[in-house]
Amino acid sequence: MPKRPLGVDVLTAARERIAWVFDTFEKIYLSFSAGKDSTVMLHLVIAEAIKRRRKVGLLLIDLEAQYKLTITHAEHCFNLYRDHIEPYWVALPINLRNAVSMIEPRWQCWDPDRREDWVRHPPKLAITDGSIFPFFRRGMEFEEFVEFFGHWYGGERLTACFVGIRADESLNRFRTLIAKKTCFDRRQWTTYKSGAVYNIYPIYDWRTEDLWTYTSRERLCYNPLYDRMYQAGLTIHQMRICQPYGDDQRKGLWLYHVIEPETWGKVVARVSGANSGALYARESGNILGRLRITKPEGHTWKSFAELLLSTMPARSKDHYEDKIAVFLHWYADRGYQHDIPDEADVKLEAQHKVPSWRRICKALLRNDYWFKGLSFTQTNSQAYERYRKIMKKRRMRWGLI
Repeated sequence: MPKRPLGVDVLTAARERIAWVFDTFEKIYLSFSAGKDSTVMLHLVIAEAIKRRRKVGLLLIDLEAQYKLTITHAEHCFNLYRDHIEPYWVALPINLRNAVSMIEPRWQCWDPDRREDWVRHPPKLAITDGSIFPFFRRGMEFEEFVEFFGHWYGGERLTACFVGIRADESLNRFRTLIAKKTCFDRRQWTTYKSGAVYNIYPIYDWRTEDLWTYTSRERLCYNPLYDRMYQAGLTIHQMRICQPYGDDQRKGLWLYHVIEPETWGKVVARVSGANSGALYARESGNILGRLRITKPEGHTWKSFAELLLSTMPARSKDHYEDKIAVFLHWYADRGYQHDIPDEADVKLEAQHKVPSWRRICKALLRNDYWFKGLSFTQTNSQAYERYRKIMKKRRMRWGLI
């Protein structure tokens, strides 16, 4: 899809979008990570809130194992705009993806049972009592909490959640913006979430250069972690601040022990597989299933998949076998009654157009817990437990035990 110029600069366009949101929505809050995108968005939205003498919600989900520089910057922002925000700094036991460990494919930040291992303690302004939120359950998925928070904060009124994502940051984010979806008032930079909540992307068309130009010209605060990243040799396009143990984010784990070695020592003790992830996440091959993979001599891709499954902890093995059973059953109804091929055309596999046991092996090697590489989507925590019970019955019926 080609880009279509709007005839105005991106800063003017963002300000116009934000003003329209204030005119249109009853409740407004921001999803804040303290990264460069969400910080720029925060400055822009608060500037409009100040003009209108209106407060907005500011949501930050503290992931515990984060850079101290990021936390310090976030605290500064909360304090800087304290007269214009309703603060929600959340430090609760929430489940997060851990793509660097087969033993612990998900980990729980602020796990009360591992208090002595915490990387740091929550700041004074943090919400550590889950009873404040009627929807909260220990072990909720991050995505679940975000969705439920929007409903709770909006109280069934028309609610806008500002999100600082940009189309040129990644292909997935570009797809989020151009995909066929329900928008508000046909504005493509909005996305319907659920209930009366819409996500708003006011800086979706900004380039990385635009972020830093705006920050510099307006003399605004930013996360000093980016200065350290620059000193470590990263370009402005490579700098990312997010939960570092995800499937894509793990490639930046090596930065921890370069930028904040004192934090890194605690992270290694807290998050299973962090050290090996830092060492090997950027390597290609079988270590973490990146790019081209190979099978052991004497094995087919199918037997290699069975070998990989046999080495896993029981819970992980059962989880992946459930996913594989659904994958095989789906293709059995589409011309592969006897089995899927061991391998197929590499390009077609990469485009998810044909099934193969090589695709399954790659997903297993990548620790792709939700099998997104096989076109699955993540299941929320409550539904997942019901799903596991259902899958036991289905696998017996399908003969895929």
